[in-house]
Amino acid sequence: MISLRDVAKRANVAVSTASAALNGTRPVAAETKQRIESAAAELGYRPNVLARGLVSKRTRILALHYPAPASGFGLTEMQFATGAAAAASELGYHLLLSPDNADPLEELRYLTGTGLLDGVLLMEVRLDDARVELLTAQNVPFALIGRTRRPEHLWFADIDFARLGADVAGHLTGLGHRAMAFINHTGAAYAGEYGPVVRIGQEIAAAAKEAGMSYADGFDADTAEQGRAALHDLLDAHPETTAVTVFSDQAAVGVLAAVEDRGWRVPDDLTVVMVLTSAQVAAMFRPQLTTLEPPSLELGRRGAQMLIEQLSDETAGPPPGGELVPCRLVIGDSSTTPRDDKGVRA
Repeated sequence: MISLRDVAKRANVAVSTASAALNGTRPVAAETKQRIESAAAELGYRPNVLARGLVSKRTRILALHYPAPASGFGLTEMQFATGAAAAASELGYHLLLSPDNADPLEELRYLTGTGLLDGVLLMEVRLDDARVELLTAQNVPFALIGRTRRPEHLWFADIDFARLGADVAGHLTGLGHRAMAFINHTGAAYAGEYGPVVRIGQEIAAAAKEAGMSYADGFDADTAEQGRAALHDLLDAHPETTAVTVFSDQAAVGVLAAVEDRGWRVPDDLTVVMVLTSAQVAAMFRPQLTTLEPPSLELGRRGAQMLIEQLSDETAGPPPGGELVPCRLVIGDSSTTPRDDKGVRA
């Protein structure tokens, strides 16, 4: 195994100088540091993280605490982790993904108790999230992808849900729709006031009202079977509906099946729009679904960068109000102008 002594010998410097250059424990002349880094790369040297931590009091290990959703991890969810891991790596940190769906608080308490983490990045944030209280009490640096009910004094990066609602309503009214409905996740799947479920429901409803649209909700679904039943119940109760927005990917499968049950076609008889689904996933549906694609990679990157900013400057305060990032409207084949009562397009 290549040792630090080998690197020092190749670079013709003292072992202490090689350690300082690679671990950042004290300044080293730029030319000398470059020579040491080149020697380390040529030899394939990998520093001992635990040994380095004893010297610098940093392990350069972060945890992405991501309680697994009931539906499991899909492509859209994993893009958050990919963005966070890439940003951490670029800044010289390792990211540990910690998924848990049994007792997330106990898992987090165990992880922070090991003493191996420099900080924690939280996902699946609830409006009142006990993990925030735990990390604050333990004085463990953390940042959020998402936000709590009162995030003013926290480091966070989140979706701009108000903009999302306005974009959904704007897209549909621009096509001529005047009656829309929203199929959200169920409360059973996301108990404890999961931030995105609450905020997206509030903002889409507000945007529809602002646009003067007829609006219906309360027909929620997490599975294909529930999505199928939800759409039938929705259209029976609100036959005037010409556009449906869906949160859950799995529920969208059932929505399309219910459209087919009625002898209808998307988008000829019903416009369907997804929210917080990646364009790659939306493209797997037939027809390809229009979606408000979440900025998953960007949010993952910004969350990791915010956390590392704190570690780099322990006196740094949180950015005022955090950061809100808009989604991207990706037009598919599932949205078009509505038909009138006589089957003529508006």
